[in-house]
Amino acid sequence: MTGTLINIATIVAGTMLGLLFGARLPDRARDSVLSALGVFTLAIGINLFMQGTAIDGENVLIPLISLLVGALLGEWWQVEERLARIGAALEQRFLKGGGEDNRGTRFVRGFVSASLLFCVGPMTILGSIQDGLTGDYQLLAIKAVLDGFASLALASSFGIGVLFSIAVVLGYQGGLSLAAAQLQSVFSPLMLAEISVIGGVLLLSLAISTLLRVKPIRTANLLPAILVVPLLVYLVEALGI
Repeated sequence: MTGTLINIATIVAGTMLGLLFGARLPDRARDSVLSALGVFTLAIGINLFMQGTAIDGENVLIPLISLLVGALLGEWWQVEERLARIGAALEQRFLKGGGEDNRGTRFVRGFVSASLLFCVGPMTILGSIQDGLTGDYQLLAIKAVLDGFASLALASSFGIGVLFSIAVVLGYQGGLSLAAAQLQSVFSPLMLAEISVIGGVLLLSLAISTLLRVKPIRTANLLPAILVVPLLVYLVEALGI
């Protein structure tokens, strides 16, 4: 839960700054911050990958097969598209009708927009699982910085409604971490190492596609690899390979 609490703190701080100072942060400054976060995320991804491979040694084929199978499952299940559709459906459900000058409508718009932005995405899912399983909240800390700047911009446009999105972040993101923590005793050290490798690869994908915007990658469609890798490790250990 540590990563979620940090995330909530940055959202509160960003919202307060947005309410007080508005959108005074220059676009160039925002781009520079995102680039710095992108490079830092690349470094964290490489570090996670190296840590995992140092533990699992010669079993580097396990994360590779897990990623390939996970990518096929993700494309088959259309994870990225489904997440986008969920966001669009919620936005249409809660934000239709009313003028933007209406105070109540602005509150709801800020609340829903912030909740979707902070909770729908691969970084939320991967970071929460990683935090719950290993106690490593580095990814959620990176997400927290991003959400802090995003909440500043949203609050300057929609007001105090953005602040109340912390309830959704706490329930959804914290719930994922707590659920993952319950499975911690089930996972072997090798499973945790392989999940670390998968997490590193997904971080690299996020940095390249979302933060540095080098090449579009459907990172969410790689998320099923997190489900595949413990099953594959269990099979390998059961067969004594």
